[in-house]
Amino acid sequence: MSIFTELADREHVFEFLTQVQSPVDVRHGPILYMEDVSVSFDGFKAINNLNLTIDDGELRCIIGPNGAGKTTMMDVITGKLKPDVGDVFFRDTVDLTKHDEADIANMGIGRKFQKPTVIESLTVFENLELALTGNRGVFKALFHKLNAEQTARIDEVIELVGLAEKRSWLGGNLSHGQKQWLEIGMLLNQEPDLLLVDEPAAGMTDHETEMTAKLLKGIAGERSVVVVEHDMEFIKALQCPVTVLHEGHVLAEGTLEQVQTNEQVIEVYLGR
Repeated sequence: MSIFTELADREHVFEFLTQVQSPVDVRHGPILYMEDVSVSFDGFKAINNLNLTIDDGELRCIIGPNGAGKTTMMDVITGKLKPDVGDVFFRDTVDLTKHDEADIANMGIGRKFQKPTVIESLTVFENLELALTGNRGVFKALFHKLNAEQTARIDEVIELVGLAEKRSWLGGNLSHGQKQWLEIGMLLNQEPDLLLVDEPAAGMTDHETEMTAKLLKGIAGERSVVVVEHDMEFIKALQCPVTVLHEGHVLAEGTLEQVQTNEQVIEVYLGR
């Protein structure tokens, strides 16, 4: 067909006007999507053409061998690192690559690192008070009189994370698992829409691991929760979709049972 014939045909759609289909499904209003994201360090691609979607209210596990790009992925989402190329959007409209860590945290993305960072010289209640939205700084938090709504919010979170009987305990007197729960509570007090949690079950007793799985399942729904983890029994307890990263991109996705029987996942991560 000549260009003149094409111009005369009112039904003809030119190739440059045709929308290119994205590898990321955004039809269901995801809270986060990453499209064609790459990050390099001295020529090594820590993330390589990564495409990932997290739905609103979803609980998702991210697994993969060391060096798969899990930490780098969270660094990109939270603004600690900027990707070389690719799109990272929060709630469809916010381009996270154009914001710094502080901006992104204030937008509603919280991150919990593997090692708890509670203030051990403060009580459970005081740690949660310090983390309240709008309370920035220890001095302001400790000398600010809480209103009824704020007190009720702290009480609600203390109950949610299973520390109601330890509200007056110093952070330093809590067990490792209890410190993890307190830090999750501190993040919840900042009212995030998306919570990133790095290996929460590491170093926990079996009972603490079981309670942590119940906690994360309980807080998902009202917010999205992404868990990076290696403990397969803990992942099984979460009963959520699993994404496997390898060499900086998504190798497989599905239920835990599906990824555990995936030949590529067995080869590069799980072993036989």
